[in-house]
Amino acid sequence: MQENKPILIVGLGNPGAEYAKTRHNVGFMAVDAMAGAGATWKSEKNALTYKSELDGHSVIFAKPQTYMNDSGRAVLALMTFYKIPLENLIVIHDDMDLPNGKMRVKIGGSSAGHNGIKSIDAAVGAEYKRIRIGIAHPRDFGSLMNPADWVLGKFSDAQLDEINSAIREIRIFE
Repeated sequence: MQENKPILIVGLGNPGAEYAKTRHNVGFMAVDAMAGAGATWKSEKNALTYKSELDGHSVIFAKPQTYMNDSGRAVLALMTFYKIPLENLIVIHDDMDLPNGKMRVKIGGSSAGHNGIKSIDAAVGAEYKRIRIGIAHPRDFGSLMNPADWVLGKFSDAQLDEINSAIREIRIFE
């Protein structure tokens, strides 16, 4: 990370009340929790943003309002406006290939079919930090549900508890 530049922490999701607490909105849920209940979000560059300090670092939390498949447009606009280098970008998103509530961190790699990540990779490149939070796959539950419907579905109470536990474990600077 470049110490003299802010860190952009982007949570992926879809805007609107109908998507709140859906599996695809895990990124929004994470940045909301990290920013805290008193955060005052501002609309700018096709995103909701909140500026703060985290562990002594200047951070900008962001929730793109462009819908998942076009997240890269908002991320590029924010990175350009705030002059944020790629190594200072952190994206938090859902991952169907991980069990519900499990978390993995990596830098770069493939999108694994995630349309929000594909959009960001196309807009800014792929070598940024990704925090993946598992939402499981419908087949893990013996379901034949279409994965597109699965990600837009809501968590059960038990699943949401696992997600919230994972979100509390996020450590940006480790």
